Amino acid sequence: MSNVHVMDHPLIQHKVSLMRDKETGPKEFRELLNEISMLMAYEVTRDLPLKTVEIETPICRAQTQVIAGKKLAIVPILRAGLGMVDGIMSLVPAAKVGHIGLYRDPNTLEPVEYYCKLPADAEEREILLVDPMLATGGSASAAIGFLKKRNCRNIKLVCLIGAPEGVARVQADHPDVDIFIAAMDEKLNDHGYIIPGLGDAGDRLFGTK
Repeated sequence: MSNVHVMDHPLIQHKVSLMRDKETGPKEFRELLNEISMLMAYEVTRDLPLKTVEIETPICRAQTQVIAGKKLAIVPILRAGLGMVDGIMSLVPAAKVGHIGLYRDPNTLEPVEYYCKLPADAEEREILLVDPMLATGGSASAAIGFLKKRNCRNIKLVCLIGAPEGVARVQADHPDVDIFIAAMDEKLNDHGYIIPGLGDAGDRLFGTK
């Protein structure tokens, strides 16, 4: 089954709490999501391979380590996933960015694809698929499926808040994909929203609620 990594760092938990507050406006919401994404990226990229190089410090020559040329791609699920891109790229600015457009049918709660654009060499890259909310898991599972159809095999799912139902769906459909979340919430309500959650992340991010 997929490994589920819940990031319980105090700074992340503090910022998630601020995002949950219904009084937090779009500007602050965007800033907090950007900050949390950067903090999460630190842990998500922990297993990047290193290589030894020789450099010259102001004192002497030294053997030291740098990232071994691992190619990364950040793929947000539109539209809310866009809010996580800049924070991650602040740590890995050489990463390329793709986009997957999905929306959830309000009646069936199933994902519908309307856009998919990936880097030309996406199959050679480690993919960080990002979306703030992992609710039913339908959109995330479908997006992973689209990536796999394009021969992407090294995929990590990075979300802000997850529901047990969504985590279980991704684990069942894609047991090879690790899941990184900042908070595991209680459950989904009858409308497929996470409880306690933070509402519609896209609406709060872009001020469209």
